[in-house]
Amino acid sequence: MATQSLLLFSCSFLLIFLSFSFEKSHALEGTKNMESHFHTLQLTSLLPSSSCNPTTKGKRGGASMEVVNSHGPCSKLNQEGAKASSMTEILAHDQARVDSIQARVTTQNYDLFRKKDKISNKNRAKDSKVNLPVQPGISIGTGNYIVTIGIGTPKKDLSLIFDTGSDLTWTQCQPCVKSCYAQLQPFFDPSSSSTYSNISCTSTACSGLKSATGNNPGCSSSNCIYGIQYGDSSFSLGFFAKDKLTLTPTDVFDGFMFGCGQNNRGLFGKTAGLIGLARDPLSIVSQTAAKFEKYFSYCLPTRRGTNGHLTFGNKNGAKSTIQFTPFTLSKGTSFYFIDVLGISVGGKALSISPMLFKNAGTIIDSGTVITRLPSTAYNNLRSTFQQFMTRYPRAPNLSLLDTCYNLSNYTSISIPKISFNFNGNTNVNLDPNGILLTNGVSQVCLAFAGNGDDDSTGIFGNVQQQTLEIVYDVAGEKLGFGYGGCS
Repeated sequence: MATQSLLLFSCSFLLIFLSFSFEKSHALEGTKNMESHFHTLQLTSLLPSSSCNPTTKGKRGGASMEVVNSHGPCSKLNQEGAKASSMTEILAHDQARVDSIQARVTTQNYDLFRKKDKISNKNRAKDSKVNLPVQPGISIGTGNYIVTIGIGTPKKDLSLIFDTGSDLTWTQCQPCVKSCYAQLQPFFDPSSSSTYSNISCTSTACSGLKSATGNNPGCSSSNCIYGIQYGDSSFSLGFFAKDKLTLTPTDVFDGFMFGCGQNNRGLFGKTAGLIGLARDPLSIVSQTAAKFEKYFSYCLPTRRGTNGHLTFGNKNGAKSTIQFTPFTLSKGTSFYFIDVLGISVGGKALSISPMLFKNAGTIIDSGTVITRLPSTAYNNLRSTFQQFMTRYPRAPNLSLLDTCYNLSNYTSISIPKISFNFNGNTNVNLDPNGILLTNGVSQVCLAFAGNGDDDSTGIFGNVQQQTLEIVYDVAGEKLGFGYGGCS
């Protein structure tokens, strides 16, 4: 009898133990799964650094150049005492760029050459019908990344904004006519280059300016004149020319066509101009296609004091872990359109129809700071994010950013991961710096914004691209995403 009681007790104890162990293992697994959907990080990892700590990565294939954040400590433009833009100013200019991109998707009929503008010097860009009206174009904004290339013989190094939303590469040139903005480096002097020449008005290249700039070209003494107007009233006007382009000592291109601007104004910081990475025949991507096969990649660094890269070529050296999504129809523009299928927050797939993204269309853009989503999609993302962040006190809105937190009493935080699902079964997890934008520890904001409606074009901005390896296989009509691109 005693033996039976002992046996019954042992069996009961074993069942209780197994039940407890089962519940505990499931609880631990649930906790582990929950942790896998969150970033736990030091708050300082989101804040700008005051010192430059460039990465020391091994040699890349292709033609690779260093990229710096124009607002970060590695930018020489910041080191020269230039007044830093406030976050409010950056976001205001960013909205101007978004407005102009969305306008350009639907209409591209601008013409700068209308009124007379008499300039007598034969060495200056002149046209009998030059005018610079305020019209829709691509706003440069101020959330830009900078790369240095060489133009001319001997080579003149020029630090340019690089922009996947623009086609024409241009730089400020001597002599300056009317107005030029201050830049860190001396202006490019065409007369000092033995390989410089202006392009004729009657050339096929000159007529191609219409698609690259949105403006019909002008003509001055048989020389082709370009004009490009941006949405924030910035502009560049001058000779359409060609000269030697040097990307690296072994990657040199004769006869590179670019704008030699002699009348320039706008929000270009102290850079020397702009390098166009869109897909028009006059973009640098197309002009170097014989060698690089319209293949380039970049990594955009954060403001933490590291650098990134812009690399042309190296198609055969791409990481096997790169995930690709196909480009979609460009809607008559040279923008890079991609298909967003869905978004997940904290491991939870948001209830958003893929048709919402498809109807609006989405482009990836290196010059737009904050990702823009259809209104319905943004509202869903915002409310879900807020549900995961209830432990943290709210802070006032920051311009267009309406979900902000005061984290001044915290040294570490836990935030839900955000991932994008693109066509081609491509899932991209964003870096914490791609989720939150800081304006000091007392104002840390969700780095997304709504378009205000569901019809306007969405934009995958550069904050969300930070630290990712972004690969453009333009000839192959696909875009790639990888991790750790800057490290």
